[in-house]
Amino acid sequence: MNTSQNVKKELNKLANQEKAKIMQRFFKTGKGQYGEGDIFIGLKVPEQREIAKKYINLNLNEIEKLLKSEIHEYRLTALLILTYQFPESKQKEKIINFYLKNTKYINNWDLVDLSADKILGEYLINKNKDILYKLAKSNNLWEKRTAIISCFNFIKNNQFDDALKISEILLNDEHDLIHKAVGWMLREIGKRNIKEEEVFLKKHYKQMPRTMLRYSIERFPDKKRKFYMQKKQLK
Repeated sequence: MNTSQNVKKELNKLANQEKAKIMQRFFKTGKGQYGEGDIFIGLKVPEQREIAKKYINLNLNEIEKLLKSEIHEYRLTALLILTYQFPESKQKEKIINFYLKNTKYINNWDLVDLSADKILGEYLINKNKDILYKLAKSNNLWEKRTAIISCFNFIKNNQFDDALKISEILLNDEHDLIHKAVGWMLREIGKRNIKEEEVFLKKHYKQMPRTMLRYSIERFPDKKRKFYMQKKQLK
């Protein structure tokens, strides 16, 4: 029978205390850190993917029980199940409403990065994207990251405008995890159309946080990369 309890049992069988300790440090779960209080049981993502595929037909009520858990791997597995359900679902809008209603449980960078573009980004590809601008202006770190990472789906389809506009909104954000996410999306644009990325960089590189700029030009030729970093230092 497909229940959240069955999923938990399978995940618990693979729990590894040593890995859990490493992951708690890696995902910054200490006091005052971005993942404060998050609890890990020590599973790798491929292990969770296999279990998620097995429970692809789990209903939203049971998925919600996993997503509201204090255990990180339960939450991630819930989101992975949703990513597998979404492409063939006849209730896409219901899944989207569920996803948006539960953003407070999508509260670490891997949870966002492994789900946002595959669910929210996929749904919005040819629709009004106002919700992303609302999320980008949120006071919640993870909602802001969800806004920019959702754009990855658009970027893969050579639609860059919303990613660039949301990057502008997040340009002066103070958090390193937003700097990295925006830089990553700009880099992805550059991989497909370097001229588009450079138009953005020439306008904004002087005010971009150093980490954001560094991530965004990572794939540039050495000469061009050094040019931007040197100009940044001379600002």
